[in-house]
Amino acid sequence: MKGREGKPHIGIFGRRNNGKSSLINAIVGQEISIVDAQAGTTTDPVRKAIEIFGIGPAIIIDTAGIDDEGAIGRKRIEKSTEVLKQIDFALLVITHYTFGEPERWLAEHFKTFGIPFMVVNNKCDEATGNPAGVPFPVWNVSAHTHEGIENLIAEMVKQMPESAYVSRSLLGDLICGGDTVVLVTPIDSEAPEGRLILPQVQMIRDILDHDALAVVLKEGRLAHYLDTHEPPKLVITDSQMFERVSRIVPEEIPMTGFSIVLAHHKGDFEHYLEGTPHLDHLHDGDRILMLESCTHRNSCEDIGRHKLPAWIQRYTGRTLHFDFVAGLNEVPDIQPYAMVIQCGGCMITRKQLINRLKPAVDQHIPVSNYGMVIAYLNGIFERAVKPFVQQSTASTHE
Repeated sequence: MKGREGKPHIGIFGRRNNGKSSLINAIVGQEISIVDAQAGTTTDPVRKAIEIFGIGPAIIIDTAGIDDEGAIGRKRIEKSTEVLKQIDFALLVITHYTFGEPERWLAEHFKTFGIPFMVVNNKCDEATGNPAGVPFPVWNVSAHTHEGIENLIAEMVKQMPESAYVSRSLLGDLICGGDTVVLVTPIDSEAPEGRLILPQVQMIRDILDHDALAVVLKEGRLAHYLDTHEPPKLVITDSQMFERVSRIVPEEIPMTGFSIVLAHHKGDFEHYLEGTPHLDHLHDGDRILMLESCTHRNSCEDIGRHKLPAWIQRYTGRTLHFDFVAGLNEVPDIQPYAMVIQCGGCMITRKQLINRLKPAVDQHIPVSNYGMVIAYLNGIFERAVKPFVQQSTASTHE
């Protein structure tokens, strides 16, 4: 069964005063973007939650004009360019069939990032220009009269990659109806008040989607549960409990971590497998980039900013330098880093996560994931990734 994960992100690009904001309002059917006759009204990229029939909930991103001018204009263009790393689909808005260097630049970047896109000729009610000058199929619309809007939406639904809004199961072929999955969920100062963290909730839902049984308990109850019940099909633990839980769970029971499930589900799993052992090859003075998918207040128990760096330095015996990038903030120049470590990514889409790691992967800088690093530091890396390695092997032989 497939379940919905991160909403698809649709970027709207084009020159100033091409009616990008008006087009968004026409697509959504209400005024959610500011429209002004003055060019350059949209400055920073603006995100709006929308609903598109046939796709469902989505995020549409209105960007500044690609032809913006001056020092501030260049900064706006840079921010619009960053959006390319975050989107699943793009609309390139032109008027009067004008397709010049800015549009060619955008089209090339769409191709570089593997982004499907449509060229939309807005203001078609003004009926000027020559369509022969556009090297791509063109959809004619008028945000003013709404001519062609329904056809545009229908075509967007056709061209939107299904992977942008429908995801494969978190646990894949690991479980089936009637199986029991034990979820070890410690409650510490980093746990949100009165609720579970998102990966735990996602896991419970996926287990229920398989008609399986989810048993949720704290680490202190695990041994008693295993002693008094039939062995579960799988144990999934918070990565911070790997060392303790691995000693409690017998070897014959498959065990992994929430972060590793997410790493396999939406991360660059093969490169994680390859990059994690680089922990044994770090040197004094090496810099490590820690990538978080969300923004939150951190405490002394924060896994990414405090615990994990301390554990890595203790394991390696090296003096290392750590930099941190939260949310979807721009990743700095990747060259100075010896390694990049990404969190599970529960708050972002697979497309966004893969594009965040792409500069490191392209330059052969080792990449890994929080949970996989913690498993490696505790000497149980092979055991923690084994369920998914076996699953991939089985799929290859089918």
